[in-house]
Amino acid sequence: MNITLLAFVILYLVGTMGIGIYAGTRIKSTTDFAIAGRSLPLAMVITTTFATWFGAETVMGIPAKFVNGGLNAVVEDPFGASMCLVLVGAFFASRLYKMSLLTIGDFYRQRYGEGVEIFCSVAIILSYLGWVAAQITALGLVFSLLSGGAIAPAVGMTIGTVLVLIYVLIGGMLAVAWTDFIQMIVLVVGLSFIALLAGEQAGGAGQVLDLAVSKDWFKILPEHTVSGWLGFVGAAVTMMLGSIPQQDVFQRVMSAKDSATARKGAIIGGFSYLAFAFVPMFIVASSLIIMPEQTRDLLTNDPQKVLPTLIMSKMPLIAQIFFFGALVSAIKSTSSATLLAPSTSFVENILKNIRPGMSDRQVLLSLRITIFVFTALVLTYAIKMEGTAIYDLVSSAYQVTLVAAFVPLSFGLFWKRATTQGAILSIVCGIGVWGTFLAASSLAWSWAEVVPGQLAGLGAALLGMVLGSLAPQLIADHKTKLAHMA
Repeated sequence: MNITLLAFVILYLVGTMGIGIYAGTRIKSTTDFAIAGRSLPLAMVITTTFATWFGAETVMGIPAKFVNGGLNAVVEDPFGASMCLVLVGAFFASRLYKMSLLTIGDFYRQRYGEGVEIFCSVAIILSYLGWVAAQITALGLVFSLLSGGAIAPAVGMTIGTVLVLIYVLIGGMLAVAWTDFIQMIVLVVGLSFIALLAGEQAGGAGQVLDLAVSKDWFKILPEHTVSGWLGFVGAAVTMMLGSIPQQDVFQRVMSAKDSATARKGAIIGGFSYLAFAFVPMFIVASSLIIMPEQTRDLLTNDPQKVLPTLIMSKMPLIAQIFFFGALVSAIKSTSSATLLAPSTSFVENILKNIRPGMSDRQVLLSLRITIFVFTALVLTYAIKMEGTAIYDLVSSAYQVTLVAAFVPLSFGLFWKRATTQGAILSIVCGIGVWGTFLAASSLAWSWAEVVPGQLAGLGAALLGMVLGSLAPQLIADHKTKLAHMA
């Protein structure tokens, strides 16, 4: 057991918890709690949007995928994920900011009515199970590694989750933004330092790049077949488009002090994430030169442990401290906001429809109770799903919002003829077709393996929106024309 490292991680968790608690003293209203009172400057919007995706999967999941399949294996994340933030900044941030919404679900209510609001909010909330579970799983892995197995992963998950939960309960989005700012600085400095050491131990960055070229890791395009290209596009759009209607993305962007800051922060944060996501990939690629046999064995049996094992066995104590500081920063920055986001959606878009007329104080109390309950549920789910790859937990989380929530949001913002009927048909068709493909795939039906279910569901959602919006108008126009003819 590495007592020094374990003590450092616990102290770091407690220290950032203290910052979050201090931020909580500035919470006066639901707006302060949910979107930081719309007060964040550009630097904090950049760090908090960058932190949206830089979680456990970026440090431990993506690098393992990269060295096993090259850039083609990680097209979903970081490429799709980063472009989600860029698209949000370029096309969605300013329009949504000017609407003064508290949640993304508020848009569905204003545009389509309560029914669409509730259904889309449920879809968004459910999508967070895998995402938050991935972060909690990583917290358990950290404590297990640092204690030499003395702390079981489930116990580590519980300890880490409780420490994160405390400051989110007290400080809300303001605490998330403040701690993100500090944690992202720790993360960038820490992983950059590790990359320099790993490059030196591998004989220089050129050696690592030569290895990547020899392994054909820079190949990103798929095989030139129908199924190859459909799979590639399906993976790319899952997080690129499916994450746009997510509450945590919305909260981070809407916390900006003005619409221009919201737009710039999302775009810069997205490109920053894409660039820096290559650092963990470089470090893991270096490990194949530094400790080839051990790395190949871990990639086969437990790829998520490649990076932690390299740090623990080949790096000095200062590098170990930097690494676990960076890793814990990544996990906490993502898990804190993803505990807050679905809870905010539930209270604002579901509970307030069940109990209208709640005072701001009652809403704030309900938010905190919901965060506590949701955290307990996700912790239970993470413990039950122990052993599932972190990358897989994350990548499967956004298919439901892609097929159910993306089309109504996009068409509602940019197509004046979009109607409530169109939104309902879009949701029904998207979920129905996606669910059918999911069931067929589990039964190994060949046709379901050619077209990704989420891509088929997206196509059905688009068709449903157009038909549902235009058909009643066309029928009414036809009846009017017939009446005039008569």
